[in-house]
Amino acid sequence: MKITTPFDPTKMPDKYGKYADEQDRYQGEPVVSFPFNISDVPAEAKSLAFTLIDHDAIPVAGFSWIHWVVANVPVTMTTIPADFSRQAVAPVVQGANSNMSKFVGGIDPALTIGYSGPVPPDQDHDYTLTVYALDAELDLPDGYYLNALYHAMAGKVLAETNIAITSRA
Repeated sequence: MKITTPFDPTKMPDKYGKYADEQDRYQGEPVVSFPFNISDVPAEAKSLAFTLIDHDAIPVAGFSWIHWVVANVPVTMTTIPADFSRQAVAPVVQGANSNMSKFVGGIDPALTIGYSGPVPPDQDHDYTLTVYALDAELDLPDGYYLNALYHAMAGKVLAETNIAITSRA
């Protein structure tokens, strides 16, 4: 499998992160997810899942920051459009991002479930987008945690790929 973006992955467009215009924010946070394409999905795959995680957040927050967790994307949907997070419908289910953490105190599902755009506080950060091809749909409710995704995917991953996408501080 392979992930490509319609933009240079070393320069995430401002619209999807820290420098998003006001209309692309919710309560000050960037919420418009970026587009990407998935190719060479195994023929036997039944669904796709993906995660967007900022491991460069460890020195700042003390842990990797979860920006987006998605499961049950139909395998026929290999072009993920901009703003997919806010437009996705069943069978797609989205998990909690790090705004859900008790250390952050988020309670509004519009900010704690689905895409939370990059806002690197200290320097440019690399965000790891990982896509999984699965041999089944997963039994997960909206708002599930990342660990629940990993448990649900156990033994079901046919292929996995990732790409680093850089967002400026």
